[in-house]
Amino acid sequence: MSKIKVAVIGCGSIARRRHLVEYANNDNVEIIAVCDIVESRAVEMAEKYEAQAFTQYEKVVQLAEVDVISVCLPNDLHAPVSIAALNAGKNVLCEKPMATSRKEAEEMIEAAEKNNKTLMIAHNQRFVSSHQKARQIIESGELGKIYSFRTTFGHPGPERWSIDGRNSWFFDKERAFIGALGDLGVHKSDLIRYLLGDVAEVSAFVETSAKEDTLVDDNAVAILKMESGVIGTLTASWSYVAGGDNSTVIYAENAVLRLEDDPDHSLIVQYNNGEVVKHQLDKIQTNDEGGQTNTHVIDHFIDSILNKKAPLINGEEGKKSLEVILAALEANETKKVVMINKIPVV
Repeated sequence: MSKIKVAVIGCGSIARRRHLVEYANNDNVEIIAVCDIVESRAVEMAEKYEAQAFTQYEKVVQLAEVDVISVCLPNDLHAPVSIAALNAGKNVLCEKPMATSRKEAEEMIEAAEKNNKTLMIAHNQRFVSSHQKARQIIESGELGKIYSFRTTFGHPGPERWSIDGRNSWFFDKERAFIGALGDLGVHKSDLIRYLLGDVAEVSAFVETSAKEDTLVDDNAVAILKMESGVIGTLTASWSYVAGGDNSTVIYAENAVLRLEDDPDHSLIVQYNNGEVVKHQLDKIQTNDEGGQTNTHVIDHFIDSILNKKAPLINGEEGKKSLEVILAALEANETKKVVMINKIPVV
């Protein structure tokens, strides 16, 4: 079988630490091209992965030999570059958040459908072992009625992660559009939807309180009401200066599920009869030293193309998770509860 030929557009941290590494480790993939407006970064990655180096994405999407494109760019470029790639007949894996508006997200979905190509959004939380096990437990019905939840993603900020440090696009409102909510919160909106179904209503407080000289949010707390009626909180923060928190807790009739809430056990089930079951599963991926394990995002994406099946996080799923975050922004601005299905297409 001939290998799937891949191009990665954007050679920053997410490409270096995840996309390129995981493509290189997939036996069904050959990395053909890399692209970055900073030529030295493109050349560096091209030499490392024996690929062609480019500085203009327009040339990359037109490469006849390329089957797949990973979009690892600032948020404002996710939609236009993904659409250009889809219209050029490429399958696309786009980093999160998939777009900066509902309209952009819908245009991406339309481009994928029109060209009969695969569009996947790189949410990795659905592939975490504890999250998959928790979904199985919830679907089994053994928890009884779900009462509430809290889901949190926080760390010190992109300074230590981004290749440009404090000068990163993450802090540029024009290019990022959104801060911690888009960087971290959208992961948790995708996770809670995966575990508990779609979100119906959102209220929120969104602030810039920890970072100076930026207009993007760094602290946000949203209250979510699921379509099932379950209520809970979603927190995203770049102000957890002494470490990170990537935990989710689900409170139910018969037990409490603690996901990624303990350093040794990825999933703890505390039953109302006093029994405690501790699951020692594969650890969730982090940005810490030694935390760069396989996200399974790339493998799943490649498998979906090879087997001609829809990926777990297709464009529609990515849009629904984005809509929760857009609703939180609107709720903060208007000081009103926002109904998800009534978000204007802008």
